[in-house]
Amino acid sequence: MSQQNRPGTPEQQNRPSAPEPHDRPGAHDTPRRPGRLYEYIDDGPAIYADSFAIIRREARLAHLPDNAERLAVRMIHGTGQVDLADDLVVHPDLVPSARAALRDGAPILCDATMVATGVTANRLPRDNDVLCFLGDERVPALAREWRTTRTAAAVSLWEPLLDGAVVAVGNAPTALFHLLEMLASGAPRPAAIVGCPVGFVGAAESKQALTEFAERFGIDVPYVTARGRRGGSAMTSSALNALAKEEE
Repeated sequence: MSQQNRPGTPEQQNRPSAPEPHDRPGAHDTPRRPGRLYEYIDDGPAIYADSFAIIRREARLAHLPDNAERLAVRMIHGTGQVDLADDLVVHPDLVPSARAALRDGAPILCDATMVATGVTANRLPRDNDVLCFLGDERVPALAREWRTTRTAAAVSLWEPLLDGAVVAVGNAPTALFHLLEMLASGAPRPAAIVGCPVGFVGAAESKQALTEFAERFGIDVPYVTARGRRGGSAMTSSALNALAKEEE
């Protein structure tokens, strides 16, 4: 969100400005590693491998579709909560549908910038676009007119790209409700929904609506969600990274 530049107080205006990075002490020195004081694993691939092994030992994954095991492991890794597995609900077609769409170049549509920035670019099979419309100039007026949140209003801007896309809601329950209302009203169907909004107001209810959507409206869109209040950007982007590439 852009902010207007405002003049500061007289004291702020007279305050010396912060030095530029190249003027700061040590800016031209070669960085040095501090002395090692703790025993810890600092090899990136080893950390991933050990983390995934711990998750597989501790989490209950048997109720999930076989093709969703790596998806669940990544989502647990992104949250640090092995009991998340108990709340995961994964449509049996979610993984193949999302992977096929991404291999065909489908975009990923995100409700929040934090979700979009959490997607690892080198895991994307076709350098897929990862888009968030929350900063679009049309959003504030739409939110005021519709008396809804900006995040929900921004979801309406997905419609021209929605057909066959992979969509991700990891922040606002209103965005997930809005998406379901669009689909029930005839909007194009995405290939997959990662529906993991977080919060105390509407999060659990919006995810319950997602799990019941096919039965209620006869529109079957593959999805993954986590029952209850927890969710968030890290969980959602972890799911996207798992769907983008099978290899861990």
